[in-house]
Amino acid sequence: MIIKNACIHTMNGQTIENGYIKIENEKIKDIGNMRTLKETDEETIDLKGANIYPGFIDAHTHLGMWEDGLGFEGDDGNEDTDPSTPQMRAIDAINPVDKCFKEALDFGITSVLTGPGSSNSIGGQITAIKTYGSRIDDMIIKSPVAIKMALGENPKTTYHEKSQTPSTRMATAAVIREQLNKAKRYMESLQEYYDDSEAEKPEYDIKCESLLPLMKREIPAMFHAHRCDDIFTAIRLSKEFNIRYKIIHGTGGYKAAEILKNENVEIMAGPLICDRSKPELRDLDLIAPSVYEKYGIKFSIVTDHPVVPIQYLIMSAALSVREGLSHDEALKAITINAAQICEIDDRVGSIEIGKDADMVAFTGDPLDIMSKPCLVICSGKVVRDSL
Repeated sequence: MIIKNACIHTMNGQTIENGYIKIENEKIKDIGNMRTLKETDEETIDLKGANIYPGFIDAHTHLGMWEDGLGFEGDDGNEDTDPSTPQMRAIDAINPVDKCFKEALDFGITSVLTGPGSSNSIGGQITAIKTYGSRIDDMIIKSPVAIKMALGENPKTTYHEKSQTPSTRMATAAVIREQLNKAKRYMESLQEYYDDSEAEKPEYDIKCESLLPLMKREIPAMFHAHRCDDIFTAIRLSKEFNIRYKIIHGTGGYKAAEILKNENVEIMAGPLICDRSKPELRDLDLIAPSVYEKYGIKFSIVTDHPVVPIQYLIMSAALSVREGLSHDEALKAITINAAQICEIDDRVGSIEIGKDADMVAFTGDPLDIMSKPCLVICSGKVVRDSL
């Protein structure tokens, strides 16, 4: 397939005013100026000057884990019977035929991170997936992509109601600290076993086994943290155990932007257009992304679907522009920056040779509230076409 006569916004710093994109075997095979395109008999889509971008990315959702229009029957995001459940895998809970996958594609969102909720101090494994497909195994970009951890009010509320630990922020951190210490010892015992033929192999521990990629720094922890003090606890725990980390939400982080910049914190900012439904959201403000841009903090914009329905990702970015964020940075926050924060930028996030053929086209500005995609391509397949 060849897409021609397109204004290509690669999101890698280059814009091709009148170019073509060649797709082969679900990948981007070639990109160039129309002057260099050789005529072929391949299927061709003429965009007639429309703007084309990499498929949009929502870096924090629970897509397919809280199903649309259902109660308990479709609620598979929190195994809130134990505050430490690193062994839970998002891929075992996602329903890819949930209606919201269609709505994601309708608005050009071709990749998401989805995973457990924040009822537990350690919730489980987050996965990166495409939004097009019918079997989750065929939609995976990377799994696990991170371990979900949660600080603040959610674990407190969940277990206070059960008269269990954790009921304080101290206990929430202690649960994480205890589990990470166990994982560290488990990893050391395994290494001793591999290094010494006479050493005894440690008894299999599914929780510790699930945390090995984190302890080896192969994947990061993604901490649910709204308030600044919770963000600082995430940083403290990560330094203590030498693990890599990202911050989910960071609602009040703009109040400590200089500190976060000095710590090289990366933030999945959002939800931005929900109500202040609990005390730790009292600092919710659409100016946050513009403050992060000002201080040079890398961030993405997220919906936390279903808190904000996934189709409003672009609206969240657009409203952030209204409140001071630059237009270019808003687009990066739902494309290349999101991919880099999620560590899937080898596959998605920009239009470059070798990357997945995920693209979305608009006849106007995608951040115009009245705009809708005229073309959506996911994994090389045209999934929406209103040209």
